[in-house]
Amino acid sequence: MYELLFRTVLRRLDPERAHHLAVAVIRAIPALGLTGLVRRFTRPDPALAVEALGLRFESPFGMAAGFDKDARSIRGLWALGFGHVEIGTVTAIPQEGNPRPRLFRLVDDRAVINRMGFNNGGAAAATERVARERRRSSRAIIGANIGKSRVVAVEDAVADYRESARLLAPVADYLAVNVSSPNTPGLRGLQDEALLRPLLAAVLAESGATPVLVKIAPDLDDDAIDAVCALAVELGLAGIIATNTTIGREGLVSDPALVEAAGAGGLSGAPLRDRALAVLRRVRAAVPSGFCVIAVGGIDTADDAAERLAAGATLVQGYTAFLYRGPLWARQVTRGLAARATRGTARA
Repeated sequence: MYELLFRTVLRRLDPERAHHLAVAVIRAIPALGLTGLVRRFTRPDPALAVEALGLRFESPFGMAAGFDKDARSIRGLWALGFGHVEIGTVTAIPQEGNPRPRLFRLVDDRAVINRMGFNNGGAAAATERVARERRRSSRAIIGANIGKSRVVAVEDAVADYRESARLLAPVADYLAVNVSSPNTPGLRGLQDEALLRPLLAAVLAESGATPVLVKIAPDLDDDAIDAVCALAVELGLAGIIATNTTIGREGLVSDPALVEAAGAGGLSGAPLRDRALAVLRRVRAAVPSGFCVIAVGGIDTADDAAERLAAGATLVQGYTAFLYRGPLWARQVTRGLAARATRGTARA
């Protein structure tokens, strides 16, 4: 049903407009009092529960940052079966993001190019919404992904991140430090150890008991990945998220003219799968066994999620495939993971 709807209607809409329509539907689930009813259909198998970051996740599968930038859809996404929701990227200063159009589908690749530019209403507003959601007795685990405000110079980034951490750490279940989006000038340069060290130290100083993770780019070379891993372990971070979107365009089957017309931005979706998996394996080999590693990038099916877990991921996240799979996507992934677990138990 959803595939037909996407093929005949949604793919003809401007991608950002289609996203806003989807968000409206998701937000309507709790607004109409349908959360319990929908959850009965989508609730993950209890056998999938994961203990990580000092928290109990209902399943390893969650919604990656980028979908719910302003913490408005947490309840609805939880109703649809996501075990955790990473809001943001949130910045200390509210901002509109980059000029439109800034979101482009590559349907033949099951991919998306975006240059959204951290459009969000700011950390203070997001904090209020997360705090309200935290008061619920049953809810998703909530991560808060924080990034640099566009108007803030790179040399002032530490104070900017620190302000977002100060606001969000008391209400979020974990913080994710985004230094890897390609859509904010100078941001990826913060992955350099000399700049990253004081930034992460400042976020840690504000985080209190809230776990802190850092999200890295898939375009880092092996030495740079190893350096970030070593720094994260040295400073006492709780984990690493691998990976963000890529600036690469290799291996696409879409019409090159369509890709060129989309222009600059981060590529996500199926084409990122192999590189994200390779980075995950590199990270897993470089950090202690108990260190949390969240895998994201190119996850479409339960098999993809299972492959990341087998490669050492503690948790997995997705986003782009939601656009192509529809509202039952989380249920499909968690049901598939549960079926694989059942088969494995039977064989044992």
